[in-house]
Amino acid sequence: MAFESFFAAQSFLLWATFIIALIMGVVVNKTNFCTMGAVSDAVNMGDTGRMRAWFLAIAVAMVGVAVLEYLGLLNPGGSFPPYRANQLIWAENILGGLTFGIGMTLASGCGNKTLVRIGGGNLKSVVVLLIIGVIAFFMVNPFPGSDQTLMSVLFYDWIRPLSVTLSTPQDLGSVVMGKDAAGARLGIGLGLGLLLLVYVFKSADFRGNFDNILGGLIVGLAVLAAWYVSANVKIDLDGELHSLSGYVQQWDFLADSAAGKPADSRPLSTQSFTFINPMGQTLGYAAAGFKSNLLTFGVMALLGVMAGSLLWSLISRSFRIEWFVDFKDFTTHVIGAILMGFGGVLAMGCTIGQGITGTSTLAIGSFLALGSIILGSALTMKVQYYKLVYEDEASFLKALLTGLVDLKLLPERLRKLEAV
Repeated sequence: MAFESFFAAQSFLLWATFIIALIMGVVVNKTNFCTMGAVSDAVNMGDTGRMRAWFLAIAVAMVGVAVLEYLGLLNPGGSFPPYRANQLIWAENILGGLTFGIGMTLASGCGNKTLVRIGGGNLKSVVVLLIIGVIAFFMVNPFPGSDQTLMSVLFYDWIRPLSVTLSTPQDLGSVVMGKDAAGARLGIGLGLGLLLLVYVFKSADFRGNFDNILGGLIVGLAVLAAWYVSANVKIDLDGELHSLSGYVQQWDFLADSAAGKPADSRPLSTQSFTFINPMGQTLGYAAAGFKSNLLTFGVMALLGVMAGSLLWSLISRSFRIEWFVDFKDFTTHVIGAILMGFGGVLAMGCTIGQGITGTSTLAIGSFLALGSIILGSALTMKVQYYKLVYEDEASFLKALLTGLVDLKLLPERLRKLEAV
């Protein structure tokens, strides 16, 4: 996909992103694809249908990326964010994942679900989006008149030194085979993907549920499509091909004038869907007066999902205005949004950004973040459940210990409340 000018190439990328995200928004709303709901169904009801749909999306994206990379059609090594960086920020992946998992449970959905709920008329999710956007923006951008960010003030000095610098990129193929990683990435990607597919379709109930299959398939293909498009949009200058990010880095040499130069080259790198950092990008875009040089893949992805969800809500006549039930409901969502903002940036992604996009690159940090998100969400649900059932008898500590026992993370002898 080669274009004669930067602006034609950029426009194609942005609109292609919007269309792919719109399709995903329609399908996610239609099928009720929900990662928090997947954890809730599994923990509270023993129903793995939506969890299998999530794993189907992971499998589709993982197999697709493995094949595209082997064919030379995709190189996730220089992606934004840098999933395969040789610096493994394991503590941030785990702490961020746990924090995000707790937050998404309190706020009634992950980043993607927040956008889908907004498209369906949920005004609570608008509040959640705004809070996440503010925190995500200032986690990576300095406060006005300062060179400090929330990340540098609260986290960087104590958590970044815990990171481990590897001798290779952190994807499983590189860790196993070093410089000869191409074949290993293909083999591991196909192997893990096929194992997930076997698990997913082993369930007769899942095989009989059209919506779960459709949701998982389309979300996985949407992630794969975004990877492919962002990796293959090029500018052709007299037979010499330039990537969008590469062109911006050489703007003064290649462009005729400074007009229209994007504010940053990184958001034009190879990438796919993630939704927490783009909420911050969207807030910055709006606060700056919708300047075109701040319009990014992430902004268009966010707008596309909301538009797709709104479209399906109108078609299905399911659009409903919803507001907080009471002050407690408001407070719970605000706390959840704050945790999602911090956690999503720390973990370098959400249930889609790390859970599907990141894991499709086979990055170790993505698997750590995914597991931590699931654990944080599941444990929060257990604590909420025991607090609800036992009321005053269940302290937070008792509910927490019992939840950990239920999840097989502590021995039975440490149970403080009778299982219900």
